Order: sequence, then structure tokens, then C-alpha cells
Amino acid sequence: MHWFPLALLCALSLALADAASKKWLGNQGAAELTLVRFGLPALLLFPLLWFLDWGWPPWAFWGWIGVAMPLEIAAMLLYVRAIRDGPLGDTLPYVAFTPVFTVLTGWLLLGEVVSGRGLAGILLVVLGAWGLNLEGAPGHPRTWLAPFARILARRGSRFMLGVAAIYSVTAVLGKGALNMMPGEAVAFGALYFSVLGGLTWLVLGLREPGCAGRVLRLGPAAWLVAGLMAVMILTHFLALAQAATAYMIAVKRLSVLFGILLGAWLFREGELGRHLLAAGLMLAGVALIVT
Repeated sequence: MHWFPLALLCALSLALADAASKKWLGNQGAAELTLVRFGLPALLLFPLLWFLDWGWPPWAFWGWIGVAMPLEIAAMLLYVRAIRDGPLGDTLPYVAFTPVFTVLTGWLLLGEVVSGRGLAGILLVVLGAWGLNLEGAPGHPRTWLAPFARILARRGSRFMLGVAAIYSVTAVLGKGALNMMPGEAVAFGALYFSVLGGLTWLVLGLREPGCAGRVLRLGPAAWLVAGLMAVMILTHFLALAQAATAYMIAVKRLSVLFGILLGAWLFREGELGRHLLAAGLMLAGVALIVT
């Protein structure tokens, strides 16, 4: 299959997983939701390693992975709390800040310098975030800084900004690890999430005894979310194997728009037009940054 429909399927699967988590698992704690989105998909993906073409990576690979794993778990704990406690239309768009923060992490870790096109993209992302918080911001409604103050006043928005910052680091670490992995790109995804899921079971199981048992008793809704996450992971790397990373990630970020539409449909979230316009500006900024 061509990479573009795969990337679209990846974006849709992620948005559906977010909506399903909120609708049917919204009463669960952050630890349980993280295990559903990391631990259960690992059980589905691990058997694929027996059928995929890959070789044992060098020891340096495991160093990159070792740094990324705790960051991934921390990011998902914040992510699930954000989408559980706040409207999807008010939280998901902040994932678009990931490439903005990556400008900084890329410069610090890889010596990459942003272009004029990238700077224009950053400004569009910031403008979209401003528009997203235009209504109901604390302080005088016509002050320029009021919408930014609203971001800091809303816990879900703060959580998702933290997720974007962490993902800007794990994106660089994941790219470095992928370059060391022999074999198919999709095998990297299966291995990465198998290790991540296993560590998630271990860390959260030790942190909250009984959490693993509760997750395994959640029933079909949990496995539906897990299956959607597994589809997202596989289509991500299948598309990535055929297309430049920048193009694939730009298409995957359409999950933000899908999530806003699902939020309006399933949860009757208001301000649909403003949310879509603001998110569209942010995604246009992402496209400028990554292309």
C-alpha cells in the first residue's frame, strides 16, 4: 500500500484510540490508561517479531532506548490525563508544539538550525494556540496575552504542552535508535513498543500493585483501544519506510483534526469552528517546520 493512505490510517487510529479512551475508559486512573495504551499493544505486537526481518541491534541502540523509555512512560501518563480530564478540542492541538520544541532539541543534540520557513511555521503554531484560547481567557478579553494565560490556567493544556516537550526529545532519540536497527522499519516499531510495554507493566505494576490485574479485567473496551494503538504503530512505521519522515509526520498530525471532530460528535464539545481553524493554523505551521 502507498504511504499516504497508511499515514492517514495511522492518524485516524490514534484519534479513535483517544476518543475511545475518553468515552469508555474515562473513569480509569492514569496508570491504567497508560497500560492500556502501552502494555496491551505490546502483547499484540511482540509475536510479530518472530515473523519480521530484523537483526540484533548494537549495544549503543539499547543506550538510546534506555533513555527514551522512561520519558515515553512519563509523556503517556500526562497524555492520558489530559484527554481524560479536558475536552479533546482544547487539549489535542497542543501536540502540534512538538516540532516547535524539536527546533530547540535538534539544535542542542544535533546542531540543527531552523530556517526562515521553520520560523514562519513556529509563528503559525503559536498563533493557532492563541486562537484556540481566545474565548473565556482570564483577564480582559481583548488583551493580547490573555489567551496565553488561559493555557497556563488549564491543567489539560499544561499537560499536553509537557507531552509535546517530552516528545521533542524522544523523537530525536527514536530517530537515532532507528538508524542503528538492522532489518525492516516496522520491526523497529514492534521491538520498540514491546520493550516499552514490558517496562510499563513492570514500572506501573511496582508503583501501583493491583493495577495490572485491573487492566486485564477491563474487558473489550480496553482491547479495542489497544488494537487501535497497535494499528497506529504498525501503519506509522510502514508509512515511514516509504516516505520522508517530515511528510509522514505532517500527515499523521491530522489526528488532531480527527480528534476535534470526534470530540464534537461523541462528547458534544462546542466551538467546533474555532477549534478547527486554530488547529488548522497549528498543523500548517507543523507542515512548514517539518518540510
